[in-house]
Amino acid sequence: MENILVTGGLGYIGSHTVVELIENGYQPVIIDNLSNTKIDVLERIERITGKKTPFYREDVRNIEKLQQIMTEHDINGVIHFAAYKAVGESVEEPLKYYDNNIGGLITLVSAMEKKGIRSIVFSSSCTVYGEPDVSPVNENSPIKKASSPYGNTKQIGEEILSDCPFLNTIALRYFNPIGAHPSGLIGELPLGVPNNLVPFITQTAIGLRSELTVFGDDYNTKDGTCIRDYIHVVDLAKAHVKAVDYIKQHPDKQFDVFNIGTGNGFTVLEIIKTFEEVNQVKLNYTIGNRRAGDVEKVWANTDKAKNVLEWEAHLTLEDMVRTSWYWQKSLATQP
Repeated sequence: MENILVTGGLGYIGSHTVVELIENGYQPVIIDNLSNTKIDVLERIERITGKKTPFYREDVRNIEKLQQIMTEHDINGVIHFAAYKAVGESVEEPLKYYDNNIGGLITLVSAMEKKGIRSIVFSSSCTVYGEPDVSPVNENSPIKKASSPYGNTKQIGEEILSDCPFLNTIALRYFNPIGAHPSGLIGELPLGVPNNLVPFITQTAIGLRSELTVFGDDYNTKDGTCIRDYIHVVDLAKAHVKAVDYIKQHPDKQFDVFNIGTGNGFTVLEIIKTFEEVNQVKLNYTIGNRRAGDVEKVWANTDKAKNVLEWEAHLTLEDMVRTSWYWQKSLATQP
């Protein structure tokens, strides 16, 4: 069994990936500073998998602790999630994002180099494409000037990793993960006011928020709202396992990137209407101004992931909104 260090492993995508790693015979070791999650996620992971998972409440910028954990658990590879990820907040607080997202990556890679750990799967983003000329975007589409400091930290992160010849890196450029584990035990759990669409939808639907604001309806799209490629978080988590497997099979490959999406674009209003139809819930929403840093439309060409990683998304938009709502309702009944 190989030991995989998962930074940010109690977060939204991290927790689902930990489950998939365990179910595919890996032993994850989690580091998370709990800045945007809660410790009880660990117990929920254990309820799903029936396995205990080593956990450390640590900041990824603490190189001494990183090295200690890497040695203690004989770490074979790393999946790096730990980063701030709110586009709007990054526009308001850019230095916070550069310090955490870039500083944390440099510290992590430095620890890996000292310990001779070569394999890393990097949590990147479709934001590296900026405002694309054409969608769908493939991995060879131009890297545009980032629309936000958050997006720029992902661009810089990829550049740092590609400049490190001692690493075997796969950067997964996520599109927009939504949904939750079918058990209803883990899902997206933002602390404070959500920055992403679906948690705001579910919190509005259950009455935690008075209304949902759609940021702009004057974009050049079918209904005026932004288009994104929404992917179920369980499909996304499975892509990380495929990436870990691929690095094992291709130990001499220094750096590669893959789009992880469904290949379909949906507008914000389409997400809202699908949520209402599937879950038989009426949402209170209003149209507001555009939000700084938002890209008008982007969705993925996923051919490379299908052909090289042998991965593709299987869950539908209906699955995404159904499990999101089940997760939100389960939260209301949990102690």
